[in-house]
Amino acid sequence: MSKIAPNRPFPGLPAVGFTHVCSVYNVFNLFFLLVVNPLAALLLITRQLPAIDPTHLENLPSWVPVVSECVGLLFYVTGFLLMAWSLTSLGRNYQLGGSAPRSEDRMITNGPYRVIRHPMYTAALSISLGLALLLQSLAFLCVFAVYLVLVLLLIPTEEEKLLQCYGGEYLEYRKRTQRLLPLAY
Repeated sequence: MSKIAPNRPFPGLPAVGFTHVCSVYNVFNLFFLLVVNPLAALLLITRQLPAIDPTHLENLPSWVPVVSECVGLLFYVTGFLLMAWSLTSLGRNYQLGGSAPRSEDRMITNGPYRVIRHPMYTAALSISLGLALLLQSLAFLCVFAVYLVLVLLLIPTEEEKLLQCYGGEYLEYRKRTQRLLPLAY
């Protein structure tokens, strides 16, 4: 089997230690889900966001917050539904982001994995973008940007590990699916 070099998202930068990126992603992900999301919900319910978030966008035309909140809610809920569907499809094969497959794991190609190879990353990005739009916050938009960079750093090396583990089966799977967005990327 010929070894295929992963497509690095930032070819001009030196290779980052995969284990380090995985650790940063997993800590960031847990912090986002366990601290940031509940805090954001509390701020929305109590209507205290403008007082606490200096990056909250104000003085916008009246239709912008309404559209932003509707689109944000759609991304947010879709992200959680996609996360639940992905976890259900993985079953016992679930591991933290960036982990190499275990010997007992099998390649999952059903559920959302039929269309995209990394639906849990797509879900996390959707949740964070949805929250940024719901809150109309530049700070939360930066959280989304950090997620995006971490995911783009993780995917190539993670896919290399999957290719090493599953070989031609994964190569064929890669040819018929997208990384994060159906029909796009």
